[in-house]
Amino acid sequence: MLTTLLLLPFAGALAVLLIPANYRVILRLVALITTAVTALQAISVFSAMQPGISGFQLVEQAAWIPSAGFNYHVGVDGLNIGLTLLTSLVAFAAVCISWDIEKQTKLYYLCLLLITGGAMGAFLSLDLFFLYFFNEVALVPTFLMMGIWGRGEQKFYATYQMALYLTLGAMLALVGLAMLYSASGANTLDVVTLSAWLGQHPLSASSQRLLFPLFLFGFGTLVGLWPFHSWAAPGYAAAPPATAMLHAGVLKKVGLYALIRVALPLMPDGVRTWMPVLAVLCLGNILYCGWLALRQRDLALLLGNSSLAHMGFCFLGLASVSVTGITGVVVILVAHGLLAAANYALLGHVVRATGTSSLDKLGGLLRPMPVVGFFVVLAFMAGCGMPGFANFPGELGVLFGAWDRLPLVVIFAAWGGLLIGGVYMLRAIRSLLHGPVRAGLESASDAGSGIALYWRSLPYAVLLVPLIFFGISPDTLVRRIEPAVIPIVKSASASTPPTVDSKTPSLTSISPR
Repeated sequence: MLTTLLLLPFAGALAVLLIPANYRVILRLVALITTAVTALQAISVFSAMQPGISGFQLVEQAAWIPSAGFNYHVGVDGLNIGLTLLTSLVAFAAVCISWDIEKQTKLYYLCLLLITGGAMGAFLSLDLFFLYFFNEVALVPTFLMMGIWGRGEQKFYATYQMALYLTLGAMLALVGLAMLYSASGANTLDVVTLSAWLGQHPLSASSQRLLFPLFLFGFGTLVGLWPFHSWAAPGYAAAPPATAMLHAGVLKKVGLYALIRVALPLMPDGVRTWMPVLAVLCLGNILYCGWLALRQRDLALLLGNSSLAHMGFCFLGLASVSVTGITGVVVILVAHGLLAAANYALLGHVVRATGTSSLDKLGGLLRPMPVVGFFVVLAFMAGCGMPGFANFPGELGVLFGAWDRLPLVVIFAAWGGLLIGGVYMLRAIRSLLHGPVRAGLESASDAGSGIALYWRSLPYAVLLVPLIFFGISPDTLVRRIEPAVIPIVKSASASTPPTVDSKTPSLTSISPR
């Protein structure tokens, strides 16, 4: 099942490569069918996974380079099952909103399918070599799509800035992987084998303290950890909508997934040393990026900084090193992926319909665009952390998990970030949708009526309906996630000294729960 899920996007990319470039309708149809079948397969995998069971399921393995210890090894557990489903849904929605692409259509859909396949491979791979390889496969076409189909006068600057930051982050992570491979003595980067080996032959404390920051700042840069975040907001503002959906919604999650999968369980002494630093840095995402979003008058930059603020809560959950907190992180990863993709899809429609993303030039759009306006209200309310959407249980889990693990000043600062997020999202709804229709926007519309309107609304429904479903029934995710998180937290806490009696909890008093 997993090999089929992994190969489907690449098979679609091969089909697109073989079709002549002037057959635009067929190219679109192939991309649409490929992502639709991939989504159905991902739903089947999600349903086939048994909740409440620890360990990997649906495992498939084959030797690749046995002498170097590199193997094809895929499997799902609570950490990646939701992310594979997320990838397939966002990819399908990205194809649906790409109906207006006329320039180099063949290359466009080829890049989109390669990004999908690369992200799927990164999440499914249990060999760290392939995780890194597939992530790079996805990043290269991302830069191509930004440079060719991007928008705005600063698109090339934003593309180069994004490429520079992400390349440097990826190189740090690669150095970390190479040093881990060399220092462990296990002669493999297979997660299962490496974890078992290091359980019997742990790395020295000094090695862990040296390796952990390479993973933290390498993969953290890919996520947008403050202060290595400045590429994200302008990059997403300049990217075509489908690219922003796939990167902000899916690829950004690879870095956090790798930190949870690799750095936390394998380097407990590094966790104890560096998590206080992460607890401080995450406030930069939550407060500083939230403040930037509050000050923005451009909707694209507002959404970009809002996305970075949401990632701050994920880093806060990691810093708690608790089952509740990290379970909340994984829920947020799925919820934010759906939300970010929906936001950038809706932003793309607003820009197509009005020609601008400036909030000073927009207003009253709920009248000419009632359907899109309805979805905008849903998405922005989810961005506020409103109950009923999956973001709410995720953020609640992070805050509860961090409550007795981190200093109270960090917790109260995070609550302040939630208030800031509510203010800028509610203000964006007011500026964008309410009041009189601005001059020149009377012709803006929902892009069709009847069947065409239903088709245009499909990608938003594909993203927002699961967001609501997981918000109403978070246990659907939590029962799958928690059994995978418990052993990771136990491993990360293995060398932590006994709890210190103090009125102000600190990161030296980490316990598995």
